[in-house]
Amino acid sequence: MGTFKKLGWFFKANRKRYIVGVSFLILTAFLNIIPPRLLGIMADRLDQGKITWSTFFLVTLGIAGSALLLYFCRYFWRKEIWGGAALLEKEMRQKLFDHYLKMDRTFYQKYRTGDLMAHATNDINAIQFVAGDGVLTLVDALFTGGITLIAMMYFIDWRLTIICMLPMPLLAVGARFLGTRLHDAFDKSQAAFSRLNNKTQESIAGIKVLKTFGQAEQDAAAFDKMTYDTIKINKNVFKIDSMYDPMFNLIIGLTYILTIIFGGGMVINKTISLGQLVSFVSYIGRMDWPMFAIGVLFNILERGSASYDRVMKILNEKSAVIDAPGPAKTIKGQIDYEVESFKYPDGEQPALSDIEFHVKPGQTLGIVGRIGAGKTTIIDLLMREFDNYAGQILVDGVDIRKIPLDSLLPQISYVPQENFLFSISIKDNIDFADPAASMTETTTAAKKAALHDDIKLFSDDYETLVGENGVSLSGGQKQRMAIARALLKDSPILILDDALSAVDAKTEKTILHNLKTERQAKTTIISTHRLSAVADADQIVVLKEGKIVERGKHQELLDQGGWYAQMWAKQELEAEVEA
Repeated sequence: MGTFKKLGWFFKANRKRYIVGVSFLILTAFLNIIPPRLLGIMADRLDQGKITWSTFFLVTLGIAGSALLLYFCRYFWRKEIWGGAALLEKEMRQKLFDHYLKMDRTFYQKYRTGDLMAHATNDINAIQFVAGDGVLTLVDALFTGGITLIAMMYFIDWRLTIICMLPMPLLAVGARFLGTRLHDAFDKSQAAFSRLNNKTQESIAGIKVLKTFGQAEQDAAAFDKMTYDTIKINKNVFKIDSMYDPMFNLIIGLTYILTIIFGGGMVINKTISLGQLVSFVSYIGRMDWPMFAIGVLFNILERGSASYDRVMKILNEKSAVIDAPGPAKTIKGQIDYEVESFKYPDGEQPALSDIEFHVKPGQTLGIVGRIGAGKTTIIDLLMREFDNYAGQILVDGVDIRKIPLDSLLPQISYVPQENFLFSISIKDNIDFADPAASMTETTTAAKKAALHDDIKLFSDDYETLVGENGVSLSGGQKQRMAIARALLKDSPILILDDALSAVDAKTEKTILHNLKTERQAKTTIISTHRLSAVADADQIVVLKEGKIVERGKHQELLDQGGWYAQMWAKQELEAEVEA
């Protein structure tokens, strides 16, 4: 019963609903004893030859009336109890989803997508069963079985009842024995399902890579092996689960044997009547489900317990990024970046050291350097992906760790290196930044991102569906759509993290010109490996191994003759060769 205790917070919050549901379920149990009793009376009258039409109609009316009452009682207990289970499912899913939204990058490095999906589907379903079928089987096992047992003792014979119920304790012992093993087996089964979910998600997401490198067959073989391993683990669950029915049928069979032997003898000895024996056999039939419910109950509870523990393990994970309380704050875009040192949670060497720069509203900052120099890391800290750094990052003079995330992030437009597009229309993808945007605002943003002309070539214009993560678009179109989304948001701070890498030089020049024209009073940060993207920036910082090694405007850096000047000359030569 530990599973019910774990869910005590939910039952306490919804006690009225469950009190009503359980009350109707208990009333159903009382009504269930009426038809067998009436059938016994009918059998006695037939045996004695005293049956009359009035008796026949009264018994029939009684059975029909109890059936009608049972209909209404079953409706209300199902409505309340299974309605409560649906409510628990909704609440648990919402808790889990809200938790996913709050967690930091470290959490998503620890848990894979398929595993998190398994928690939100299979595990939640198993927990929901506890609040629905679990409550039903518990009440049935206790009340329906108990009331039927009392009726057997009161209306028939207490001695026959005790004799025939002797095998019943064996059911509880067997159910307990199997339940413990089922908990461990189901926990392993859910973990195997998570692994299979991960594999499926990765294979579908990487289908192009698999085909390009000719690894489709090898991946299919690996998937088949994982599927076989999952089935093998599940077989153990089914093997334990399948032992319940034979055990139940064996014990029920023993009960019927005892009823025939001892009940038949009591009829012969005139201790009970034939009608009472008929009622008793009918009551035994009514005991089938309550006795079977014991096994089902342990099954549901053990599955629910294993899944609840898995979900709570996720919910108990704490984000290293702690949201600051407080009211919303409107920012202007002044950035004072002063990070003395930062090391990734799983890193041994500092990823950033002595990073300092200052950007005023209306200015553009360029961040350049080789791959792995720390460009994206600088942006990650500004976006509060991590908080465990020495130093401070100020926005309008306030440490960003003291600004509520719901206030800071909505005022930053961010275009990452890897853009994510939803499986919806082009317009809806751009309008994701502002669902209430008009068509004019959407097309204006697309024009600023040099995407409008491309869109007009699609069959359905702005209503064209892009497919999952923009599968129907080129790399440059994806980038420009993400830029259009960011420009529609029109935030005080715009961050482009290598967001122009897939566009040609002419398109890049057009986009940068539009940015300079539109964002004269706003802050823009451009991280890139293509130096032409930052040539007009108000200041440029050059990174090497997480440190700033050069700083200045474009011409100043060329005059220094360092890495920036060498890379500029190289890229200019490449552009001339391509031309």
